[in-house]
Amino acid sequence: MGRVRKIPQRICVGCQQNKNKKELIRIVRTPDLQVKIDATGKLSGRGAYLCRDLGCLGLALTGKKLQRALHVDLPPEIVEGLKAQLAVESPA
Repeated sequence: MGRVRKIPQRICVGCQQNKNKKELIRIVRTPDLQVKIDATGKLSGRGAYLCRDLGCLGLALTGKKLQRALHVDLPPEIVEGLKAQLAVESPA
């Protein structure tokens, strides 16, 4: 009998829904206080997860949920990078 593997779950900072880790984007605050979009999911530091949806990004930014989760103010270039990435990935 094969072993059933658990699929890691994470909560989106914007919509607060539990989803598969692979479906979400990880934003990480590195130990040297830089904020980066973590495509690999393996960078060290404090991470927060967001759905691949502009609506969730909007919710996370307006309520400052993302800033609270990372314990740091977000640089405008990171916000713009997230918006650009989500605009490309979102089905139109």
